[in-house]
Amino acid sequence: MIVKILIFKVFIFRKVIFEEKLWLISEYCCINLFFQIDFMKIVIGCDHAGFELKNTILTYFNDNDIEWVDIGTFSKDSMDYPDIAHPVAELVEKREFDFGVLICGSANGVAISANKHKNIRAAICWNNEIASLARQHNNANIICLPARFIVKESAFQMLDTFFNTKFEGGRHQNRVQKIDC
Repeated sequence: MIVKILIFKVFIFRKVIFEEKLWLISEYCCINLFFQIDFMKIVIGCDHAGFELKNTILTYFNDNDIEWVDIGTFSKDSMDYPDIAHPVAELVEKREFDFGVLICGSANGVAISANKHKNIRAAICWNNEIASLARQHNNANIICLPARFIVKESAFQMLDTFFNTKFEGGRHQNRVQKIDC
């Protein structure tokens, strides 16, 4: 959650003529010029291999006031990762959510599936530096986590980095524009 509040303190001077003398009278005013709350919206999904990590991440999101929607899976029963990756990618593609999080055993299957969608840049991240570079250089909008190869603390750090790192643009913008066929 991002909260921005700007308060300007203004002294207003009035010219008043009293008993043939010019007086400057100051009045103190406090003006709330701007108040904005931006909630980051995240859509998350996983296959059976990512189920436990996803639930841990949802607790982390709740503890950090991150707005989220979970589209499944909702058990450890075997399922096909494209059945989750495609809906997450579609929601991010339509800009209904700021970012997507996809989790499977290696992250390869969900990344391959999600990257079939126009304007989706799903990045497999296994450490914090990769998560940062995925945003800075590739303007990634979905982070794909390999549940079998990372620990929850590492996942939390990567998510924070991914969500809070800005795309650098510049020389990278031209490259990103060449991605879609």
